Amino acid sequence: MTAPSTAPAASSSRGGRWIEQWDPEDEAFWNATGEKVARRNLLFSVLSEHIGFSIWTMWSVLVLFMGPEYGLTPADKFLLTSVVTLVGAAVRVPYTFAVAVFGGRNWTIVSAGLLLVPTVAAFLVMKPGTSFDTFLLVGLLAGIGGGNFASSMTNINAFFPLRKKGWALGLNAGGGNIGVPVIQLVALAIIGASGGPRVLLGIYIPLIVVAAVLAAVFMDNLASVKNDTGAAKDAAKDAHTWIMAFLYVGTFGSFIGYSFAFGQVLTNQFGRTPLQAAYLTFVGPLLGSLIRPVGGWLADRYGGARITLWNYVGMAAATAVLVFASMQKSLPLFVSVFVVLFVLSGLGNGSTYKMIPGIFQAKAVAKGLRGEEAAAHGRRLSGASMGLIGAVGALGGVGINMAFRQSFLSYGSGTGAFVAFLAFYGACFVITWAVYLRRPAGQVPAAAAASEAKPQLSYAEV
Repeated sequence: MTAPSTAPAASSSRGGRWIEQWDPEDEAFWNATGEKVARRNLLFSVLSEHIGFSIWTMWSVLVLFMGPEYGLTPADKFLLTSVVTLVGAAVRVPYTFAVAVFGGRNWTIVSAGLLLVPTVAAFLVMKPGTSFDTFLLVGLLAGIGGGNFASSMTNINAFFPLRKKGWALGLNAGGGNIGVPVIQLVALAIIGASGGPRVLLGIYIPLIVVAAVLAAVFMDNLASVKNDTGAAKDAAKDAHTWIMAFLYVGTFGSFIGYSFAFGQVLTNQFGRTPLQAAYLTFVGPLLGSLIRPVGGWLADRYGGARITLWNYVGMAAATAVLVFASMQKSLPLFVSVFVVLFVLSGLGNGSTYKMIPGIFQAKAVAKGLRGEEAAAHGRRLSGASMGLIGAVGALGGVGINMAFRQSFLSYGSGTGAFVAFLAFYGACFVITWAVYLRRPAGQVPAAAAASEAKPQLSYAEV
C-alpha cells in the first residue's frame, strides 16, 4: 500500500497540502504512517480550537471588568453572554461543512484568522460610555469562536479509526475546552495586577496569528472528506441525531453555559468582587476540560451509553445539592459542588461524543453491512450529524444564561434556574436509558431472541 503524501497536491484547482489516500481502519497503514500524521494534525487542531474557545468565552471574563461605570445591569450582562453563546451555536453548522469545501488545514487557517475580527473589535470598544447595543454587536462577532469546535471535530473525526475516536475526539475537544479556564486565568492575573480588559485582548491578538501560521505549516487536508448533501439530509432525518443533540445539551450545553455564567452568579448572588470571582471561576472549567478525554476513554472501554447514563445521575445529584447551597447561601458548599458539576459535564462531553460514531456504526451493521462498507456508512452519517449535534448542544449554553437571567429577575438568585436544570438532567437520564440501554420488552435469553435484539443491544457499547 502506498503511504499518503503530505506534500502539496499538484492540482491547480485547490491550494494547500492534500493527502489523496487515507484509510485509518487499515491497521498496517495506520501503524506505518497514519497514526503519526493523525496525531500531528490533532495537535495543531487542538491549538486553533483552544484559541477559538478562549475568544468565544472572553465575554464571560470581560463582563467581570465592566463595573458600575459601564451602566450595565446583571440582566444586561446575562443577555450579552447569551447572545455570544447563541451565535457560537449557530455558526457550528456552516463550520462543519466548511472542512469539506476548503479542506481541514485550509479552513483551520481561515477560521483562526477570523478570530482577529471580534478580538480587535472588542479592543476598540471596551471602555465606559460605549452603548449596550455596541457591546451586543461586538458580542455577536465573538460568537464565531464557537464554530471552530465543529470544524475541528469534523476534521479530526476523519483522521482516526473508530477504535480510537473516543480518545481522539475527547482529547481534541478537551484541549479546546481548556481555552475557557486559560482565558479566565489570564484575566485573573491581569485583574490582580490592576490591568484592564484591553491588556487581555492585546495578549490574544498575536496568539491568534501564531495559531493560524502553525496550522499552515504543519496541518494537512484530506481529499477523502467531501460534503455529502444526502448524508446531511439523512442525518437530519435520523431520530438518533436529535436524541444525541438533546443529550449533548445536557453535557456540553451545561459546560459552556456554566462557564459563561459562573462568575456572574458569584458576583450577583454571593457579593464577590471581580477579583474574588476570578479566583474561583477558572477551577471548574479547567477540571471539566481536562477530564473530557477521560470520558472518551471510559466510553471506548465500557460503552458511551453506560458512562453517559451514570454521569447524568451524578449531575442531577450535584444540582440538587446546589439548590440547597443556594437557598442556604453557603458559598463554600456552592463553589465545591459547582466544580463537581463542571467535572461531570466534561466527563459527559467525552462519553456522549463517543456515542455518535458508534451509533451510526451499529445502524450500519444492523442493515447487514460489514467491514469497510459498514465503517464508511458510519463515518458518512456520524460526520454529517456532528455539526447538528454540536450546534444544538451549544444552544444549551444559551438556555442556561437565559434561565439565570430570568431567575435573578424573578427571585434575585439562581435557585429557580437550578431547579429547572435538575428536571432537565432527570429527562436526559430517562432518555439515555430508554433509547440506548433498555432491553426490548419480552426479551428472553434464547439465541434467536438475542440475535433479533442485537441491533438494540449494540447501542449499549457505543
